[in-house]
Amino acid sequence: MSTNAKASPPRQRTSRGIFRRLLGDRKGTAAIEFAILALPFFLVVFASIETFVAFAGEQLLANATDTLARKIRTGEITFNQGKSTDMSEAEFRQAFCDEIAVLMTCSATEVNQPEKLYLDVREVSDPSLFPAAVPRVGSSSSSDLDPSGFQFAPGGAQEFTMVRAYYRWQVITDLVRPYVTKLRPAGSSMPRDYLMVATATFRNEDY
Repeated sequence: MSTNAKASPPRQRTSRGIFRRLLGDRKGTAAIEFAILALPFFLVVFASIETFVAFAGEQLLANATDTLARKIRTGEITFNQGKSTDMSEAEFRQAFCDEIAVLMTCSATEVNQPEKLYLDVREVSDPSLFPAAVPRVGSSSSSDLDPSGFQFAPGGAQEFTMVRAYYRWQVITDLVRPYVTKLRPAGSSMPRDYLMVATATFRNEDY
């Protein structure tokens, strides 16, 4: 037998064998794939849930607007008429907060200092004068909401009245929803909140 043939060192053969077994082992593939796909998967799931909750919140805001508007229309809520049904702006805001409390809780200072909920209640002399556009700080369609002209002056009997409600819905996982209203606070280049809007226009009854 020839003694000139060179045999591979045992350590080298062992290292190559371990490497081959490692490459051929597929036991952890599913776990690795799940780890890679878990984040986008759960992001889509939670975004879907948040979209559903936001839709429910919009319906809640619309229902609250209709409820308070009906009370103004029927004389159950009046303003500055010397009646027991008179409400101040703070009392009206508190009543509105109570209506939406299921999903949209108002902060301790929300009644006196709007942070998320903005209400505009006013008498209008002519139905053609009801404002249609969302008031904004600038002329751009992406400018922030401008509440400086908002009032609380519901009309009396047989007068035309408008109730508008705006709510800043904080978006957590739904990355598309803020772009729907293009609401960008001053100094920010990216939208942060989804602006919910509800409006009711009517003529008060002869109460």
